[in-house]
Amino acid sequence: MAVATPQKAVTVGSVTFDNTAPFVLIAGPCQIESREHALKIATFLAETAKAAGVPFVFKASYDKANRTSLKGTRGVGIEAGLSILAEVRDRLGCPVLTDVHDIEQTRRAGEVVDVLQIPAFLCRQTDLLIAAGETGKAVNVKKGQFLAPWDMQNVADKVASTGNERILLTDRGSCFGYGALINDFRGLPTMAETGYPVVLDATHSVQEPGGRGTSSGGKRVFAPVLARAAIAVGCAAVFIEAHDDPDNSNSSDGPNMLPLPWIAPLLSDLKALDAIAKSRTLTEAY
Repeated sequence: MAVATPQKAVTVGSVTFDNTAPFVLIAGPCQIESREHALKIATFLAETAKAAGVPFVFKASYDKANRTSLKGTRGVGIEAGLSILAEVRDRLGCPVLTDVHDIEQTRRAGEVVDVLQIPAFLCRQTDLLIAAGETGKAVNVKKGQFLAPWDMQNVADKVASTGNERILLTDRGSCFGYGALINDFRGLPTMAETGYPVVLDATHSVQEPGGRGTSSGGKRVFAPVLARAAIAVGCAAVFIEAHDDPDNSNSSDGPNMLPLPWIAPLLSDLKALDAIAKSRTLTEAY
């Protein structure tokens, strides 16, 4: 990645996001299904990341507000969800990330979690972005599937207008006809021109929106391919949804989530690629 803009670092607990530093793993199940399940997945991922020497942030959603249809399960709700996320952080010592969908959720979640995530469909909602920035927490904004990478400068500026520059920008694919997404890896260095750390959401990028009629489909087999490509281009973090039994999960994104046994070998690959990619400075031409 050849980027001329000075790069910012965003520190969350013991984890630092920086386009020039070793990559961070953001991972967890799509939804919080139960306290026991969240702790099980978080413990496995934290131990696997530690063994690989990769900084780790746990992610999970208490509410999936943009499900394809009313038939989809939305999660455990904000009260139970925030309590579970707080327990994960306190037990495992890792930062936690969750989605927010409105200003009130932003304020409540900001009292508990370390990173507030703005879903892709809401990435231009000015009041939501400003409310997230005003919490002082790190804010991860997913690029809308309908936005060009360079449009994320305006999105970041809305958050930064609050004086909070603890901003992450995540690519999760772009619309490619009906029910399909595609990744343009020029987008990562383009978004890095903002100076903020950039992230590749490997599992949502292989989603097929509405692909199952009343729910989204996807092809998880391509998620590791995209993760390796993003690390080779250069980025601060990779976002991966993982589950112990994704094919039988009653939560969203089952077709995209990675089985837990895939995580360790993938991290090994990503570490090797990351070392090569970051052996050059961002301003060094290839």
